[in-house]
Amino acid sequence: MSESPPVGRLEEEWSVNVEHFKVKLLEKRRALVEAIARAEEEVRTASEGEVGDPLDRSVDDTAADEGLHTSSVDSETLEQVDDALRRIEQGSYGKCVICGKPIEPARLEAIPWTPYCKADQEKLERVKGLGSTPTL
Repeated sequence: MSESPPVGRLEEEWSVNVEHFKVKLLEKRRALVEAIARAEEEVRTASEGEVGDPLDRSVDDTAADEGLHTSSVDSETLEQVDDALRRIEQGSYGKCVICGKPIEPARLEAIPWTPYCKADQEKLERVKGLGSTPTL
Protein backbone atom coordinates (compact mmCIF):
# COMPACT_ATOMS: atom_id res chain seq x y z
CA MET A 1 0.00 0.00 0.00
CA SER A 2 1.47 3.37 -0.96
CA GLU A 3 1.33 6.44 1.21
CA SER A 4 -0.51 9.43 -0.09
CA PRO A 5 1.54 12.62 -0.16
CA PRO A 6 0.85 15.18 2.54
CA VAL A 7 -1.70 17.77 1.45
CA GLY A 8 0.87 20.60 1.39
CA ARG A 9 3.18 18.47 -0.76
CA LEU A 10 0.45 17.85 -3.33
CA GLU A 11 -0.28 21.56 -3.62
CA GLU A 12 3.43 22.31 -4.06
CA GLU A 13 3.61 19.84 -6.94
CA TRP A 14 0.69 21.60 -8.64
CA SER A 15 1.66 25.17 -7.81
CA VAL A 16 1.19 27.54 -10.70
CA ASN A 17 3.53 30.39 -11.55
CA VAL A 18 0.68 32.89 -11.78
CA GLU A 19 2.89 35.80 -12.88
CA HIS A 20 4.25 33.76 -15.80
CA PHE A 21 0.73 32.99 -16.99
CA LYS A 22 -0.51 36.53 -16.35
CA VAL A 23 2.18 37.84 -18.70
CA LYS A 24 1.26 35.24 -21.34
CA LEU A 25 -2.43 36.08 -21.01
CA LEU A 26 -1.85 39.82 -21.26
CA GLU A 27 0.29 39.29 -24.39
CA LYS A 28 -2.44 37.10 -25.91
CA ARG A 29 -5.07 39.69 -25.01
CA ARG A 30 -3.10 42.45 -26.75
CA ALA A 31 -2.64 40.30 -29.86
CA LEU A 32 -6.35 39.43 -29.97
CA VAL A 33 -7.45 43.05 -29.57
CA GLU A 34 -5.15 44.01 -32.45
CA ALA A 35 -6.38 41.11 -34.62
CA ILE A 36 -10.03 42.00 -33.98
CA ALA A 37 -9.37 45.63 -34.87
CA ARG A 38 -7.61 44.58 -38.11
CA ALA A 39 -10.42 42.20 -39.05
CA GLU A 40 -13.06 44.86 -38.41
CA GLU A 41 -11.09 47.34 -40.51
CA GLU A 42 -10.80 44.80 -43.35
CA VAL A 43 -14.56 44.20 -43.24
CA ARG A 44 -15.21 47.94 -43.25
CA THR A 45 -12.80 48.46 -46.14
CA ALA A 46 -14.32 45.59 -48.14
CA SER A 47 -17.82 46.97 -47.66
CA GLU A 48 -16.74 50.47 -48.71
CA GLY A 49 -15.06 49.28 -51.90
CA GLU A 50 -16.08 50.47 -55.30
CA VAL A 51 -18.97 48.65 -56.83
CA GLY A 52 -17.54 46.51 -59.56
CA ASP A 53 -18.81 43.56 -61.50
CA PRO A 54 -20.57 40.67 -59.72
CA LEU A 55 -17.31 38.72 -59.38
CA ASP A 56 -15.65 41.65 -57.57
CA ARG A 57 -18.62 41.93 -55.21
CA SER A 58 -18.50 38.20 -54.56
CA VAL A 59 -14.81 38.34 -53.68
CA ASP A 60 -15.43 41.34 -51.39
CA ASP A 61 -18.35 39.54 -49.72
CA THR A 62 -16.24 36.42 -49.17
CA ALA A 63 -13.43 38.48 -47.64
CA ALA A 64 -15.91 40.26 -45.39
CA ASP A 65 -17.43 36.94 -44.27
CA GLU A 66 -13.98 35.53 -43.48
CA GLY A 67 -13.09 38.68 -41.57
CA LEU A 68 -16.28 38.46 -39.53
CA HIS A 69 -15.68 34.78 -38.74
CA THR A 70 -12.10 35.45 -37.67
CA SER A 71 -13.22 38.38 -35.57
CA SER A 72 -15.91 36.23 -33.93
CA VAL A 73 -13.46 33.44 -33.04
CA ASP A 74 -10.95 35.99 -31.74
CA SER A 75 -13.70 37.66 -29.68
CA GLU A 76 -14.60 34.33 -28.07
CA THR A 77 -10.96 33.67 -27.24
CA LEU A 78 -10.60 37.22 -25.88
CA GLU A 79 -13.53 36.56 -23.56
CA GLN A 80 -11.84 33.37 -22.34
CA VAL A 81 -8.56 35.24 -21.79
CA ASP A 82 -10.38 37.93 -19.80
CA ASP A 83 -12.08 35.21 -17.72
CA ALA A 84 -8.66 33.67 -16.99
CA LEU A 85 -7.29 37.05 -15.93
CA ARG A 86 -10.28 37.42 -13.56
CA ARG A 87 -9.53 33.97 -12.11
CA ILE A 88 -5.96 35.15 -11.45
CA GLU A 89 -7.28 38.17 -9.57
CA GLN A 90 -9.71 35.96 -7.61
CA GLY A 91 -6.99 33.45 -6.74
CA SER A 92 -8.63 30.51 -8.52
CA TYR A 93 -6.44 30.41 -11.64
CA GLY A 94 -5.08 26.96 -12.45
CA LYS A 95 -8.01 25.13 -10.87
CA CYS A 96 -10.71 23.50 -12.97
CA VAL A 97 -13.96 25.47 -12.73
CA ILE A 98 -15.94 22.20 -12.79
CA CYS A 99 -14.16 19.86 -10.36
CA GLY A 100 -11.81 22.27 -8.58
CA LYS A 101 -8.78 20.06 -9.19
CA PRO A 102 -5.54 21.56 -10.49
CA ILE A 103 -5.27 21.95 -14.26
CA GLU A 104 -2.25 20.11 -15.65
CA PRO A 105 0.78 22.44 -16.01
CA ALA A 106 1.44 21.35 -19.62
CA ARG A 107 -2.20 22.11 -20.47
CA LEU A 108 -1.93 25.60 -18.95
CA GLU A 109 1.29 26.18 -20.85
CA ALA A 110 -0.42 25.23 -24.12
CA ILE A 111 -3.74 27.02 -23.46
CA PRO A 112 -3.27 29.43 -20.55
CA TRP A 113 -6.90 30.59 -20.71
CA THR A 114 -8.39 27.11 -20.29
CA PRO A 115 -10.85 26.87 -17.39
CA TYR A 116 -10.97 23.05 -17.42
CA CYS A 117 -8.72 20.16 -16.53
CA LYS A 118 -8.15 17.66 -19.34
CA ALA A 119 -10.67 15.13 -17.98
CA ASP A 120 -13.51 17.67 -17.74
CA GLN A 121 -12.65 19.17 -21.14
CA GLU A 122 -12.92 15.70 -22.69
CA LYS A 123 -16.27 15.14 -20.96
CA LEU A 124 -17.58 18.45 -22.31
CA GLU A 125 -16.39 17.62 -25.82
CA ARG A 126 -18.12 14.22 -25.69
CA VAL A 127 -21.38 15.80 -24.53
CA LYS A 128 -21.10 18.55 -27.13
CA GLY A 129 -20.36 15.97 -29.83
CA LEU A 130 -23.45 13.96 -28.93
CA GLY A 131 -25.78 16.94 -29.00
CA SER A 132 -24.35 18.80 -31.94
CA THR A 133 -25.98 18.98 -35.29
CA PRO A 134 -24.33 19.73 -38.61
CA THR A 135 -24.37 23.36 -39.62
CA LEU A 136 -24.22 24.91 -43.03
